[in-house]
Order: sequence, then structure tokens, then C-alpha cells
Amino acid sequence: MRVAFSGELWFWRGPAPWYFITVPDRECHDLHMVAASVTYGWGMIPVTAEIGETRWKTSMFPKDGRYLVPVKSAVRKAETLDVGDVVTVRLSVDV
Repeated sequence: MRVAFSGELWFWRGPAPWYFITVPDRECHDLHMVAASVTYGWGMIPVTAEIGETRWKTSMFPKDGRYLVPVKSAVRKAETLDVGDVVTVRLSVDV
């Protein structure tokens, strides 16, 4: 399964701070349909993500009925991203 969407990069100030992009409702609905067959626990969905020319493997977090795509430091640096930037994300669900 492949999905593409645009979203705003935001920062979570938890005990282990991270940057995320929230998957829009429409794409979340499609992801919910395959989640049970691909999750490895806690609703996490393994994906290959792409922003610009940068590709990486990660897992989306379920949160309040939606999914969050974590964007690691190496990706933010390679694509010159900062909080508030709206970016296009391409995801392939890993089976």
C-alpha cells in the first residue's frame, strides 16, 4: 500500500523529544484498513517514508485515531526542514 499527503512538521516535547507529521484523516482511514495485518504491536505500522530525495524506514505511531510519522534529525537536515514547514510525504507500508 502506498499513500502520499502533505502535512506540517511539528515538535513534541516529551521525555524523548521528536518531530512528527500527522497523517490526514482520509489517508488514516486507508491505513486503518491494513493496520491489523501489518502492525507488530501497539498499533505501530512499519513504513518506508520519503520526503524530497530522502528515504528512510520508520514506524507510524497511532494517536487519537490518526497516525504520526516520526521525522528523524538526518531527514530534517538533508531536506532543510523546520517546525511549521508543510511537506509532502510518500509512504509505503512494509509487509
